[in-house]
Amino acid sequence: MTVNKTLWVALSLVSTGAWANPAPVTELGRINTPNQQLATPGAGTLEQRLATLERVVEARAQGQIRMQQQLNLLLDEVSQLRGVTETHTYQLDEMLQRQRDLYQEIDRRVGALQSSTAAQPPVSANQNNVPTVSYSSNMSENDAYDKAVNMVLKDRRYDAAIPEFEAFLQNYPNSGYAPNAHYWLGQLLFNNNDLAKAKTHFERVVTNFPDSSKVPDALLKLGQVAERENNKDAALRFYRQLTGEHGAATSARLAQERIDALK
Repeated sequence: MTVNKTLWVALSLVSTGAWANPAPVTELGRINTPNQQLATPGAGTLEQRLATLERVVEARAQGQIRMQQQLNLLLDEVSQLRGVTETHTYQLDEMLQRQRDLYQEIDRRVGALQSSTAAQPPVSANQNNVPTVSYSSNMSENDAYDKAVNMVLKDRRYDAAIPEFEAFLQNYPNSGYAPNAHYWLGQLLFNNNDLAKAKTHFERVVTNFPDSSKVPDALLKLGQVAERENNKDAALRFYRQLTGEHGAATSARLAQERIDALK
């Protein structure tokens, strides 16, 4: 009886100790052996997992940085292409304007030649007296104007043409070519971005020569000058004056396009 009681007490103590002090739990995903640690498939130590996560996060961050750099590069290229497009559009407008001026100048010269031929009186067959021609060291009005125009249309010496037109207007202020000369001079100054002087010559065309064929083009240029000066209201006023008073002119179509763009 004593032996059984002693055995029962011992078993009770062992059971109580087992529940009070459970066996230590090994780290998750690891089995301890006497000399090494064996990792279970698809798992590792906490440090290994953290290192793996850090590598994944770093790789994703690097990928995002590369994507952002590529996006910035694409945005820069789009901006450059937009600038090139605007430059080409401006150059095309300038080329069309020069062609229009050339055609008008050709029409003017042909018209002047036809008028001169029609107004020339018939020469009498009995007329023996041939008037003598006195040559002067000064160029004639026609030659002076043609010289200035040819510097633009033929030689393309735009800067050299400016003083030629200024000299022509000073020497022949009442010439029939005066409105054209003012317009050409304004165009050359406009191309040089000398907006104040260009505006003065375009305004003289509109104000002093209201019957000139250059008035519609001068109004268009006054609108463009106002746009460059960031004066939207003035630009719209000139464009609307052009479309209202000279709706049949070629420049009126361009003015309407600018009106639609500025609204």
